[in-house]
Amino acid sequence: MQSTRQRAGRAAPAVVFILGSLIVVSGLAWLLRSRDELPGDPTLPAAGGPIDELFIYCAAGMRYPMEEIASQYKREFGVNVQLQYGGSNTLLSQIKVADIGDLYLAGDSSYIQQAVDSGLMNEVFDLANMKPVIAVLKENTSVKSIEDLTSPQHRVCLGNPGAAAIGKKVRRLLTRSGHWERVNKNVTENGVFKPTVNEVANDIKLGSVDAGVIWDATAAQYTELKQVATPELDAGDARVQMGVLTSTKKPTAALHFARYAAARDKGLRIFREKGFRVVNGDAWAHKPELTFFAGSVNRRALEPVIQAFESREGVKVNTIYNGCGILTAQMKTILETEGSGFPDTYMACDVYYLDAVKELFEPGIHVSETDIVICVQKGNPKNIHKLKDLANEGIRVAIGEPRECTIGVLSRRLLQDAGLYEQMLKTNIKAQTPSSAMLLPAVTSASADAALVYRTDASSNLDKIEIVPIQSKLAKAIQPFSVARKSQFKQLSQRLFETVAASRRQFEEAGFRWRLTPQASN
Repeated sequence: MQSTRQRAGRAAPAVVFILGSLIVVSGLAWLLRSRDELPGDPTLPAAGGPIDELFIYCAAGMRYPMEEIASQYKREFGVNVQLQYGGSNTLLSQIKVADIGDLYLAGDSSYIQQAVDSGLMNEVFDLANMKPVIAVLKENTSVKSIEDLTSPQHRVCLGNPGAAAIGKKVRRLLTRSGHWERVNKNVTENGVFKPTVNEVANDIKLGSVDAGVIWDATAAQYTELKQVATPELDAGDARVQMGVLTSTKKPTAALHFARYAAARDKGLRIFREKGFRVVNGDAWAHKPELTFFAGSVNRRALEPVIQAFESREGVKVNTIYNGCGILTAQMKTILETEGSGFPDTYMACDVYYLDAVKELFEPGIHVSETDIVICVQKGNPKNIHKLKDLANEGIRVAIGEPRECTIGVLSRRLLQDAGLYEQMLKTNIKAQTPSSAMLLPAVTSASADAALVYRTDASSNLDKIEIVPIQSKLAKAIQPFSVARKSQFKQLSQRLFETVAASRRQFEEAGFRWRLTPQASN
């Protein structure tokens, strides 16, 4: 018989192996579980799995801030950001030919607009503003104005208008001021054109030329140079923008980086340190959450739009649907109690309930509209054909509660205009619901003979009810979209609006009439 020690001796390696395996498995499980919790996890929905590289076409004038941003981003998220530098126009030409890449950063918004108009770009992010200035070595006292750039006594360097944003901007400004032909002649005969703004700055720094025109932000990055502001160039503010290319195979990851670069406490901080006048960007969040209050009438159209937005951006939109009276009351309670959850965006059922909180939101943009109609039971057994028929004896009517929902306010106004409200309130109005979504069930369940409802709600139940149109200019609701003035995610909220603005088909399929014009959506 074997001793206990001998058996234990042979069993020990097996026990160690089992214990070791359990530790490894537990460790792997913890890592996998923690992966979604790590602030630096770059794996995002719709990104095709883990991302290890992004490719960005970057205007040369943004080289220094972008190199630092890319390096910091890699430290935090493990994603290598490959930057290809060049003049903004040169890069745009490359994008058109290559049809590859994830993002494009231009030195002037005109190039971004060209990319959008050409179908090369989707989402656009504002980063900073800059303007052209004359730049000279600090000891130079001979160049003080645009007129000095026309003199053969001064060797001048400019950006090539066909390649660099600075060149295009200077040509436009000096053409307007009447200086371009003489400046261009002097540069052509005595100076030099360069393909990027950094090359212009370097020529000035090295003393190869006496003066040049570069961005004020570029000049701030060269300690050897001083800026000479002129009224002709001061009028030429340029907006630095970055956009997600349609060629990207990883839009969610591209958007993640763009949000990082455009966040006031991440990329924009670096742009500011480098001398740029930055925009008021969003606060940084790895996976931001928007709170969206929406009137109930909007639900059928909005739900698929919001789902698509969440998937592409890799964000969460906490959407709360309810009667607009209830939603606006919630907003006021949140403010009074200094609570959390105030909406970043609000899409009301009608302008009435945006006006009720207009001091808290940016001006609303009208997206869609729908009629108010009479909903009756199938076959119209009570012979209701006009608004005044609702006041007939024995007709049971359901309307919205005016203090809680927009349909209630609009129905009251409609009935008051027809001189019916006070009488019907005493005799015919048998139910007042807190939201539009509860009106149709009152008719389909036969607890009411008729209800004043939105056409969009009624159109989805034509197998159970019939619609009676109302001949009144007041029988209409207009749905406005707005962003909260104090939202920490105004840019993200604006992109949500742009997604809504691109969703005409979804709204029309839900029964709305489209009101948004291209000008209003820009």
